[in-house]
Amino acid sequence: MSLEDFKKKKPFKQKNWTQVNASNSWSMFRIMSEFVDAYDKMDKIGPCVSIFGSARTKPENPYYQLSVKIAERLVEEGYGVITGGGPGIMEAGNLGAQNKNGKSVGLNIELPFEQSHNPYIDADKLISHHYFFVRKVCFVKYAQSFVYLPGGFGTFDELFEVLTLVQTKKIDRVPIVLLGKSFWQGMLDWMKTEVLDNQKNIGENDFDLFLVTDDVEEAITYINAFYEQHDLAPNFS
Repeated sequence: MSLEDFKKKKPFKQKNWTQVNASNSWSMFRIMSEFVDAYDKMDKIGPCVSIFGSARTKPENPYYQLSVKIAERLVEEGYGVITGGGPGIMEAGNLGAQNKNGKSVGLNIELPFEQSHNPYIDADKLISHHYFFVRKVCFVKYAQSFVYLPGGFGTFDELFEVLTLVQTKKIDRVPIVLLGKSFWQGMLDWMKTEVLDNQKNIGENDFDLFLVTDDVEEAITYINAFYEQHDLAPNFS
């Protein structure tokens, strides 16, 4: 938009404080209802793994197929699958679970573009959200592990939130897997060079919080070994 076009736009009308307060008060009821509905449905699923990735990934993309494959293997190992319920990587995760007659759920988000639920989720396993933060709570609360495939801002947001929660011990340590070495390597190189070495904003051991791999079987072994080494059975916290 040019400066002249910007000047022609109608000025933004700021809500007054009373309007903001009233809106915030009523929104609490919608927030509570989203939590109640999601918790009620998620409690019935059992131990799950959250799979994240782009809604824009097409079925012919190798990462779509990788998402299908890891979802199939997770179901074979006894886990359910949680996705964002949309197309792309999320669709592939629900498809993989369906291929093996496993449980999966979709935590859909209402967006003005991109997001619509995929056809591989049973109607009673689709949970729609208006608020991103409610959806993110459900992703974390009910996941025994997190798997990240290539994505955009949303995937990065979800990855770094989980890493922060584990790093600060706000949630228990769980297996975190980044699938797709070539996609993640540039970011990891920058983190090591700039964030760790130059700025000292993280610690060397923070890189031990996750596995980076292209191998589905390595990812499955990593997740299972975590619970065996800690003498734990996957369960809800």
